[in-house]
Amino acid sequence: MGKRFKNTRVFITGASAGIGASLAVAFAREGARVALAARRKEKLQAVKARIDELGGESIIVPCDVTSRHSIDAAVSKAVETFGGLDIAVANAGFGVSGVFTSLGTEDFRRQFDTNFFGLVDTIYATLPHLRESKGQLVLVGSVLGRFGTPGSPAYGSSKFAVVGLAESIYYELADLGIAVTCINPGTVESDFRRTDNEGTFFPDREDYAPSWLRVPTDQAARAMLKAIYARKAEAVVTGHGRCLATFARHFPRTFRLIVRMATRGRVNAIDRLRGKPASSEP
Repeated sequence: MGKRFKNTRVFITGASAGIGASLAVAFAREGARVALAARRKEKLQAVKARIDELGGESIIVPCDVTSRHSIDAAVSKAVETFGGLDIAVANAGFGVSGVFTSLGTEDFRRQFDTNFFGLVDTIYATLPHLRESKGQLVLVGSVLGRFGTPGSPAYGSSKFAVVGLAESIYYELADLGIAVTCINPGTVESDFRRTDNEGTFFPDREDYAPSWLRVPTDQAARAMLKAIYARKAEAVVTGHGRCLATFARHFPRTFRLIVRMATRGRVNAIDRLRGKPASSEP
């Protein structure tokens, strides 16, 4: 495969693990210069080591997307090192789980602070540089931004917001010469489901998603890279994600009926399944 992104300057949030890490490596493998942004510096160093082994170029820019100052500092370092930015990937996020009646307003605020407002601040921080390069903005949503499921009202609503934002600014930023791509992954192998509602990571926590449903991150990253290279407006990554999103869109009543039948009387069990691990409880 050729170097489709040779010398492309890329900034990625949430690059320490999961999709973000695999996407960063995939970019570097195809010649991109990558700025790795996330909170966990030691994890970023491991990703950078993988890129170094490939002979790629990357820098570490520690960043917390809930702090605009932190994002600005990370972007400034990336721009200073690379001389600008061509692609910004707003990927950082986590999931607040639990049924609506077990959550509170603060749970929703915490979820939106990272998944939505952190993404918005990433856009604003990178926008001047993307405008200069006539670059591309990549927003990572979720297939749950296309349909709802029990046990994820906070997460799902934050991703619906991301999808809605992408649809709106697609037209506005086009006038500035900036392409907008919204990528909605399905279930992917990652640390996502090992992070609790406070954003704390538990490496020994069991992943509740069925193994047959989890798509390897490198496979998802390849599909994402293809959509980004084609500058698509939207892409649903993973086969099961595309099937579910398509079915929910064209047959909404049937989709809701099936989900209702599958989860009737099991909502509390879903809540327990997705709740905090015992080690995190007081």
